[in-house]
Amino acid sequence: MSEENSLISHLIELRSRLLRAVLSVFLVFACLAYFSNDLYQLLAQPLLRTLPVNSSMIATDVASPFFAPFKLTMVLSFFIAIPYVLFQVWGFVAPGLYRNEKKLVAPLLFSSTLLFYAGMAFAYYVVFPVVFAFFTSVAPEGVTVATDINSYLNFVLKLFFAFGVSFEIPIAIVLLCWTGVTDANSLRQKRPYVIVGAFVIGMLLTPPDIISQSLLAIPMWILFECGVVIGALYSRDDEDENEDDEEESAAKD
Repeated sequence: MSEENSLISHLIELRSRLLRAVLSVFLVFACLAYFSNDLYQLLAQPLLRTLPVNSSMIATDVASPFFAPFKLTMVLSFFIAIPYVLFQVWGFVAPGLYRNEKKLVAPLLFSSTLLFYAGMAFAYYVVFPVVFAFFTSVAPEGVTVATDINSYLNFVLKLFFAFGVSFEIPIAIVLLCWTGVTDANSLRQKRPYVIVGAFVIGMLLTPPDIISQSLLAIPMWILFECGVVIGALYSRDDEDENEDDEEESAAKD
């Protein structure tokens, strides 16, 4: 009965924390809904600055003028509420972690949020102006560039997500080193392959020009090097693993 009660209490806590996370997103959305058109206007600035004179964005769908800003506001609300959502995740898993695990997980949650925001900011302020300038400059003569607002939103959200996830490379490396899957020395030996892979990923996620490709590949390479340096501090050796096992078994006893 005690195990059953414990399971039910954990499920109740999980439900309450999920509700808090969802409510936080809707609360942010309620605050931003009135400014949805302004937010879309701000998001469209990198493209609008590169459009030809007397050209503008268009809405090919009847409901696009309403749903495109609405969708942007909802996604933005989730991005803004991410710290509180992760805090709820931390509150649920923290009681089941050992002391050394808590020392690692808490900073990783905080730094992963900052890196995700940094990736989005890098995409907006650095990548978008270059990408949209390239697209508008290669349009054939006689073709008027007039991007649909819904297509534009889907495109930039994909880039936001791609750069946000790409900037999580140091977090992934630290976790791999800490769990013993790999170590810093092994990653350093694979540096040539990582550089080639970064440029391949940059080629797949950006327009087919060397500038846009480098704008993603070079930060990924730099983040990889940072992750290797930090991961070296968290690499697990045999002695550390034995000590952790002894501490865990003593705590369980």
